[in-house]
Amino acid sequence: MAADPHAEIRERWLRARPELDFGPAELFGLVKHTQAMLDLLLEPVFEAASLSSAEFDVLFQLRHAGEPTIARRLALSMGRSPAALSKSLAKLEQRGMVRREANPSDRRAALVAITEAGEAAVDEIFPRRLTLEGEAVASLTPGERADVAAALQLLSQAVESHARR
Repeated sequence: MAADPHAEIRERWLRARPELDFGPAELFGLVKHTQAMLDLLLEPVFEAASLSSAEFDVLFQLRHAGEPTIARRLALSMGRSPAALSKSLAKLEQRGMVRREANPSDRRAALVAITEAGEAAVDEIFPRRLTLEGEAVASLTPGERADVAAALQLLSQAVESHARR
């Protein structure tokens, strides 16, 4: 396994501010680094489809939603701000991958639905994404994958609980 690239920075901080608990920063640093590496790995797949990772995530959520959904609800389920989601939706709508419909029960909140073009994009991209992600974790045993998933689930729940207070 490669040496920790952040060890030197961590040591400097610990020397400069030994009273600080650096543990949480280590956890989130690893999560951020992993996300950055995953983005780098998947970038060619999304670029080939002229989509950003964020746009694909929206399409992915809508692909099997079963029915149009309110953008606010979609943003909440994805952990994104309504403004960030609105930006992605506008780009996807321009490219014909999503459509907004009037909401008969609330005129203030439009319903968002995926189009056939959006479904086709997800159906094309997702298998390639799965392949790359599978290759990236191929060195982990099934037990290690389960351990990582369980730990990340705990971390996700803790952060979400704190964020919703």
